[in-house]
Amino acid sequence: MVLLKYFKGLLMSDYYAPGLKWSEEYNQYIGPGKLYLDVLEYFRKGGINVEDKVMDPLPFPIIKDNLKLRDYQERALKAWLAKKRGVLVLPTGAGKTAVGIKAMSTVRVATLIVVPTIELLHQWAERIGDSLGIEAGIVGGGEDSLKGVTVITYDSAYIKVEQLGNRFPLVIFDEVHHLPSVGYINIGEMMVSPYRMGLTATPERDDGRHVYLRDVVGPILVRLSPSQLAGKYLAEFKTQRIYVELTPEEREKYQKLREKFTTYLKKKKIRMAGPRDFQRFIFMASKDKEAREALLAWNESLRIAINSESKLIKLREILRDYNDQKIIVFTRDVDMAYRVSREFLIPAVTYLTPKDERQEILSKFREGEYKAIVASNVFDEGVDVPDASVGVILGGYGTSRQMMQRLGRILRKKEGKVATLIEIVTKGTTDHNLSRRRSNATK
Repeated sequence: MVLLKYFKGLLMSDYYAPGLKWSEEYNQYIGPGKLYLDVLEYFRKGGINVEDKVMDPLPFPIIKDNLKLRDYQERALKAWLAKKRGVLVLPTGAGKTAVGIKAMSTVRVATLIVVPTIELLHQWAERIGDSLGIEAGIVGGGEDSLKGVTVITYDSAYIKVEQLGNRFPLVIFDEVHHLPSVGYINIGEMMVSPYRMGLTATPERDDGRHVYLRDVVGPILVRLSPSQLAGKYLAEFKTQRIYVELTPEEREKYQKLREKFTTYLKKKKIRMAGPRDFQRFIFMASKDKEAREALLAWNESLRIAINSESKLIKLREILRDYNDQKIIVFTRDVDMAYRVSREFLIPAVTYLTPKDERQEILSKFREGEYKAIVASNVFDEGVDVPDASVGVILGGYGTSRQMMQRLGRILRKKEGKVATLIEIVTKGTTDHNLSRRRSNATK
């Protein structure tokens, strides 16, 4: 909780702003840092003179700005500058980072950029150096350097928000859909920053907590889809869904496992209407043996559906048909990624892949020495993937965000390029249901 101290020569009980609450401990009204701008505006409109002792900003460095924005990036920046609070929704690969850097260059106040991964931590710092000619501070991944422009991970920001909350007038939340999660939301609540920007390709969350973004960052100001930018700024693209069947052996096992799962739900009168229902079911499984067995049956049936033998047969055909193009194969889990790697002799990148090995694989893919690579979920966010023109989805989650992120990995613009995203889906299974749930992402 950031204490808001404003008055000089007036009793705190004489005036108060909406959202502040009386504290017996401090003998004055207090409120979370997010209310700072609203409180100042309330006093200004009321003609009340206050002494502002809240902000203690770091100095903004001397910069050189050689960054040129595309027209849609300019429109997004202009929309944000009009309010200086809000979320910009731009497709993966559309240059969200450039908009954020131009914003800090324009308002020229100390800026904190909050990112979800170590890869993004260094990507932002490198891009800031290239665009503004300064060395950004880095907090996270073993580094702790605080400067007028600093990049920090969500984890580190959560730990340090009480120390940093009043040092940065501008805060940029990259991949802002992470912010509403339990815990991270405190960063947005406690930061005093009057200027706030959120960047993401898909703000919606399965748990519905994205509704908190308006309160801690601001409303969605601009929203663009891949199809709106395809052709001029992103590669033209097409999507294709190929259906396969379970083998007879897989089908028999799948049906038995699903029956075990659904029988338990009927017995306990459990209705699965959304993610929260499933979370409650998982909680039950931690205490009840029968529920745990039903959960294991569900998990195994899902694995069979997503990783069916027929998918590998179809993948072999695709690799042959597109052997003159760069291909990224996406899996849902690590085991399938390594299985594809072994069967088709292509490099795999997972969370288990050491950093040096990952960089080597991506470098050889960029140079064309490798024509295909396979990855689990590590390419979904925060990794700068070299140009590819074909993506093959063997398995994934039922979220539009993951679909958008995977599409973005193949949309880098290149003369004459038409990117192709292919989903291989197992008919009549939960894999089919997951595919339908994420199908609207590319529209």
